[in-house]
Amino acid sequence: MSRSAKLSIFLAEDNRADVVLVREALREHGLDVDLVVKQDGEQMLGLIERVEAKELPCPDMILLDLNIPRRNGLQLLQRLRESAVCANVPVVIVTSSDAPKDRQAVARLNADSYFCKPSGFDEYMRLGAIIKELLGKREPTPGREQ
Repeated sequence: MSRSAKLSIFLAEDNRADVVLVREALREHGLDVDLVVKQDGEQMLGLIERVEAKELPCPDMILLDLNIPRRNGLQLLQRLRESAVCANVPVVIVTSSDAPKDRQAVARLNADSYFCKPSGFDEYMRLGAIIKELLGKREPTPGREQ
């Protein structure tokens, strides 16, 4: 990718160990990212509202855990897909849930990828490849400096 600005990714994740693993997966795949982490759904919603108010640029991608406090990942995904500003931002669900009902709900809301958190480090590092592939396929996010 030939961007002068760092990539911007918002992450909704309440488990600090998983945040460390996400950072490592990004690093391992050569992604220079400004990762903005929010530990609950209300904090992430506030960030999304700041983007909609044009106080912040749109992120290049959003990573959502389904099981976060105060507003779950499905509620956030629905809100994102209804947003006039953020509707087309790629969203990767990063969750420990492999439940068919969760996968179906996420598919209905058009998440770009569903990554079930594995127990092993090497498997977790595949997340970086998924993110890199999705970022390589997409059009630039409106409102981002190119």
